[in-house]
Amino acid sequence: MKSYKILVLSLFVSGTLSAQTLEDAIKKTENERFDLASGLYKKLITNDATNGDNYFYYGESLLKDEKLDSAKIIWEQGIQKAPENALNYVGLAKYLWFTKDTVNANLNIDKAMGITKRKYHPKKTEVLRQTATIFIETPENKKLDYAISLVDKAIKLDEPKNINNYIIKGDALDTKTPENGGPAINTYNIALDINPNSTRAILRKAYLYQRAKNYKLANEMYKLAQSKDPNFAPAYRKNAEFYMMFNKADAAIENWLKYINLNNTIEAHYSYATALFQGAKYCEAIKELDYLTQNKFDNFYIQRMYAYSFVDCDDFEAKIAAEKGLSHLANFFEIAPKDKIYASDYRCKAMLLQKDKKDSLAIIELEKAIAMDEKTAPDFLGDLANIYLSQKNYGKVTETYTRKSNGDFNTLSVAEVYNYAKAYYFGDKNFKMADSCFANLAERSPSYIPAYLWRGRCNFNLDTEKDLWLAYPHYSKLMEVVGEKYNAPINKSSVIEASKYLGDYYVNNADFKDLEMAKKYWTIVFELDPEDNQAKIFLEANQ
Repeated sequence: MKSYKILVLSLFVSGTLSAQTLEDAIKKTENERFDLASGLYKKLITNDATNGDNYFYYGESLLKDEKLDSAKIIWEQGIQKAPENALNYVGLAKYLWFTKDTVNANLNIDKAMGITKRKYHPKKTEVLRQTATIFIETPENKKLDYAISLVDKAIKLDEPKNINNYIIKGDALDTKTPENGGPAINTYNIALDINPNSTRAILRKAYLYQRAKNYKLANEMYKLAQSKDPNFAPAYRKNAEFYMMFNKADAAIENWLKYINLNNTIEAHYSYATALFQGAKYCEAIKELDYLTQNKFDNFYIQRMYAYSFVDCDDFEAKIAAEKGLSHLANFFEIAPKDKIYASDYRCKAMLLQKDKKDSLAIIELEKAIAMDEKTAPDFLGDLANIYLSQKNYGKVTETYTRKSNGDFNTLSVAEVYNYAKAYYFGDKNFKMADSCFANLAERSPSYIPAYLWRGRCNFNLDTEKDLWLAYPHYSKLMEVVGEKYNAPINKSSVIEASKYLGDYYVNNADFKDLEMAKKYWTIVFELDPEDNQAKIFLEANQ
């Protein structure tokens, strides 16, 4: 957004204006309904081509819609049709100042000031205010102290007090000392003393609290603005943007929908689509992206969102999703600037290719992504390992997790450590390394029963003759962790396996032979599986 759009400044209408319809047009501008506002301004100018105010506020509306050149044309028409109306000289000065023609800008400001030099000229204070906005809104060459002095003059002249003076002065103070919002908030509070229902002042305070990281109060102020005027669209837009900062997608989406109901513009739909995408509502995002492209609104961000959404939207068959996603991604790579192409874009291509069962091509794209950005490489190595895991290519799984972990299991997620261990176990049957992985898993998740089960299996395979009974401590730990829940269905097979080993241990380990302990474990086996022959034979022989 261009910097001159940051401040949504007041559009004061002199009491001498009879135009309720002009007030309506200004209200639509403040509500960011720029197309509707333009339609009203055009009607006003058609009905009264010599009313300079119509041109000035029309130009302001175009400016806030980021149509600076169009605003210039309207202000020039206003000067031609109503040369004694000072406001259009201010408007033209704003254009000139923004485009760095400060010499001619000052000539137009002098012209406006000359027309309204009489102390009680009906437009004097509005000219002071609108001139001040030039030096606040300008992208460069701000003159904030001068802007404040102009507003202070307007404050002295206005009786009764005019809320717009304090909103503009607050904007100047905020821009002057962004690190200290106190002076601006105090000035906005004066505006609210004049009109407690001013949504513009409330919204400005909300933003200042947000910038100061007082998020609770900022959100309360956004909600207050909405309650004061449920039809004030910017309150929903700002609140939606606030929620998007914190990835609160549902709340952001709710506010964007309210904004769209009040201001159904293509730009609003774009923001709504972005919120849906960020909120991982990919199928809904695709529908909104379809709306944008059907209305001739497209850019490389849209093509990227399309592609990423087709990775995770389940509304389409895998092959169709892959084809559509890859098509949009091809468009993205064609139109995106090179510095806007990220490693994640190649990862997206890999995921789409995998959807289409083209694993070999997916691996190539993931390797591109891994090589492109070392910060994201670990995550993408995890994706690569998952592809090899799905192929049961255990050698490549262990190789990939070794690349990712660089010897430190703690850099892997619990699920990745589990997969790493099983790849060692089933691949080259490296039971020692598998046991090391499962040991790390048990340390990180002490109540995770499969960690002890697999440690038992690893150590059993390292000691198949049971010379050292290496599996004993791990099966014993499994039973300790299971505790009273040994007969739960989810634990049945693990408990039977562990109990058989422990029962055998107490029968055949010469150093720790214990018939009662053996009975305990073989009884558990029989209780869980009455058809188990080993349990039957042992218990019948040891009544």
